[in-house]
Amino acid sequence: MKMRKPWTAAWKLLAGNDSFIRRIHWRRRSWLPITAASMAVCAFVVVAAAWNQTEKGKATPGHEPPPYWAFTGNPPAPASPAPAKPAENAPRHVPGSRQAFTQRQIDAAAFGPPDWHPSGHPPMPQIVAHGRKPEVSACGFCHLPNGQGRPENSSLAGLPAAYIVQQMADFSSGLRKPSKNTIPIEAMITHETEANAAEVKAAADYFSRIKPRPWIHVVETGTVPKTHAARWMLVRTAGGGREPIGHRIIETPVNLELTELRDDASGFIAYVPVGSVEKGKALATTGGEGKTMNCEMCHGPGLRGQGKVPSIAGRSPSYIVRQLYDFRSGSRNGPDAQLMKPVTAKLTLDDMISLAAYLASLHP
Repeated sequence: MKMRKPWTAAWKLLAGNDSFIRRIHWRRRSWLPITAASMAVCAFVVVAAAWNQTEKGKATPGHEPPPYWAFTGNPPAPASPAPAKPAENAPRHVPGSRQAFTQRQIDAAAFGPPDWHPSGHPPMPQIVAHGRKPEVSACGFCHLPNGQGRPENSSLAGLPAAYIVQQMADFSSGLRKPSKNTIPIEAMITHETEANAAEVKAAADYFSRIKPRPWIHVVETGTVPKTHAARWMLVRTAGGGREPIGHRIIETPVNLELTELRDDASGFIAYVPVGSVEKGKALATTGGEGKTMNCEMCHGPGLRGQGKVPSIAGRSPSYIVRQLYDFRSGSRNGPDAQLMKPVTAKLTLDDMISLAAYLASLHP
């Protein structure tokens, strides 16, 4: 299917260069070979299946609409001109780096994202550093060279290689879809699944070798800075003051300028409701009196993963809420998702907020 004009305009904002736009032809994608990857030990499968049977016929929580703050989309372009950027050929710098990149290089980063801290990760394979023109953009463009990622996508640092391969297969086959579409997720499904098996393996092996670092600073609060959607994430509104947090998580860059320079050493702050971390801890460690299950059964001690099961400690709370919501709604239907369906079936959005707040507060 050909891409419609609004999507093209949005992609132009994302990539910042015409060559990136010219490569976008929405068409049927070829499927990657699906490599089966088990996500849990046999004991958990038995327990989850039995527990799911006991829950049949019981009421499930109301299916609230996908929260805008987790599934962030850009608003229509403003009529007023965008603020001027620095001169395209002027060198830009970030703290703690000797590297220099021009604004032109940063804006055209889809096939060569700036690597501000090359000593902070292993040598990048071609598919991570440059992608494959014109079909596949560099993995490091969205997920950053060190794999830390951003709220609109996912952190890949330290995930099991087999898990990454399976998720790519699920995206390609249509088994993994979002409950609400956004440009970054659509890009993953439509373009990055054009990567061949060797490229997927190279990227998975690379990111699995990187040790994740603390990336999210969690703050419990009753009020938050006013924010708006821009670049597929929430950013502070200049002069906007504060507002009640309500039933939300507000995840925003610590330093927007560095985030826009794609500095993979500049993280995010997550404002969460007061008391949500403790509520999430109770759910994650005890199952909340039958509402869910103890997360360590599958995700291991400290929730840092075990075997082929991914770590969920220190992850973006926006990402965590999206995945819990997608498991519950049935949008995620890969082999591993079947284990999560009974775990999420009774969770309310407030439960998801609490779990995400707790998980984000943990050391990765």
